[in-house]
Order: sequence, then C-alpha cells, then structure tokens
Amino acid sequence: MKKTTVNLFSGFLGVGKTTALKALIARRPAHERWAVIVNEFGEIGIDGAALSEEGLPIAEIAGGCLCCVAGPQMTATVATLLRRERPDRLLIEASGLAHTAGVIDELNEKPLGDALRIGAVITVVDARQFVNPDYSRQPLYRDQVAIADVLIANKAEMADEVTLTAFREQAAALFPPKTLIAEVSQGEIDPAWLDLPFAEKSRYRPAVAKDAASAWQSEGFTFDAARNFDGEKLTRFFDELQKLQPGLTRAKGVFRVLDSFVWLNWVEGQWGASQVAWRRDSRFELIATEPIDAAAIEAALSRCLDKEGQR
Repeated sequence: MKKTTVNLFSGFLGVGKTTALKALIARRPAHERWAVIVNEFGEIGIDGAALSEEGLPIAEIAGGCLCCVAGPQMTATVATLLRRERPDRLLIEASGLAHTAGVIDELNEKPLGDALRIGAVITVVDARQFVNPDYSRQPLYRDQVAIADVLIANKAEMADEVTLTAFREQAAALFPPKTLIAEVSQGEIDPAWLDLPFAEKSRYRPAVAKDAASAWQSEGFTFDAARNFDGEKLTRFFDELQKLQPGLTRAKGVFRVLDSFVWLNWVEGQWGASQVAWRRDSRFELIATEPIDAAAIEAALSRCLDKEGQR
C-alpha cells in the first residue's frame, strides 16, 4: 500500500508557520491530495480557522503539544484522516512549544509508521531570534532547529543585512548540516522543498572552517537511523579517539543509542554527551592536521554498532 508522505512544520511561537502553510497550500500541485493537522498549545484553536478557507481537510488538536499532552490524540487524529481522506500528503503544524523529535518518534511508531513516510521536516525561524543567544541557549529552540531538514528564515524583509549575514554563517555551520537553508518573506515556501531528498550515504566530507589551514583534513560518516549504537563501545571509541587519529583537532557525532539520539562532542582531549533532537541518521565527523585513515575510522565506528539493536 502506498504510504502518505507527512511533512512536519516546526518553529517557535510567532515565526509565521501558519502564514507559511497558507502560502504553501495556495501553490499546491493540482494533482496532489493534501490534508492538514494543526496543533495549538491553547484550548481554543485559532490557526485551524485561519487555514479552513483553503478548502483542504483540516483537523485541530488543541490543549497541549503533540509531543506530550496531546500525543494520544494525534495518533487517533492522524489515523482518522488517513482512513477518511486517503491524502497523498499530510502537513502537520506543531505547536511553537513542541519538542518536534517526540512527534517524529510517534509518527514512526506502529500503527502510524506503517502508513506514513516521513518527508522533509520544515523548521521556520525568525533570523533576528536565530542570531540572538537568548534563543539559542533554550533547549526547545535548539531542538526545533536541530530536527530540521529545511531551515527557513521567514520575515527576511524585517531583518537587516548584518543579521541575515550572521544567520547564513551560523546556519551553514550547523551539525548535522541541513538539506536546504532559505530566506523568505510572507512565508513564501516553494512546494518543491517538501520533496527534497535526504541523501543517506556512508561517507561525506564536511566543510572545514574558512580560516582553517589548507593542511587540515576532514571526513564524515553516516549510518542508517534504524541502527542502534552500543553506548559502552561508543564511550571507549571516544576515549581512544586521539590515539586512533593522529593530529585530531575536533570530532563530533550524533548517534542512536538505546532508541534515543545523543550528541557527542570531542575538543582538546575532552568530550561530553547530551541528548539531541536529530532523527534522520547517525553521523560522525572529524577534523585533523594529519592524514585521516577513513577506512580505519569507519571500521572502528562499525564495531560500536549494537548487533542486536535495530528498529
């Protein structure tokens, strides 16, 4: 049975997610059948009313975020919409206070996972907030940015060139990297962005900082999101990383461990771990001043995989 593609829209309060959805729906391909779910934290749904004039099947989930209070209601609402409307595409606007990673986990679980294919996750931001450390220090804000495949700076006409330049530089340095980073006004999102592929490959070459010496080497690796890593083996890998790679300058990775995703960050001989919202794959990159034996690093990472743990 053909799966329905679901695109999740994330973003902090007031960045213009509903405006972006309205603009997107207005440019919907005529041959595609769409449905929409709108989630609002408050008890009274407003965004659904704003979208209702677009003529698409719309369902509202109010009174909490999809990732927590309203989670069970989401499963029932999605199942009902799929059964009744049989859409080609489902657009879900998450509350501005939602931890989007939890929503992705719910959509991947049975029975929804059997009927849905997770398409590009769209996160809408305001560039003026994005470059403000008061926002970037908030775990919720960081999670919404981290989960994005497509990162869109809305209200670009309201930001000065200094702010937009800072946004471009900071967004380009994000790890994991985004499939697309764009700036728009009035939420003018291109429908083609919904189908941007997430290119999974075993190796990639991350960008080295602009001011880095040309002698620096970089290498990156990715692993399927269904594969779990063994936490103890990863710990040993990071403990021994400096011996494994001469001239190591920086290493960081996102790994699926015990069905959750963790961020591991190595710098100056020390490393730490924290949870992260990324859900697309496990990935690792490193930068060194000595030649990198990519095959040896990849083999060492492969040995850290949990041979039993697979989604």
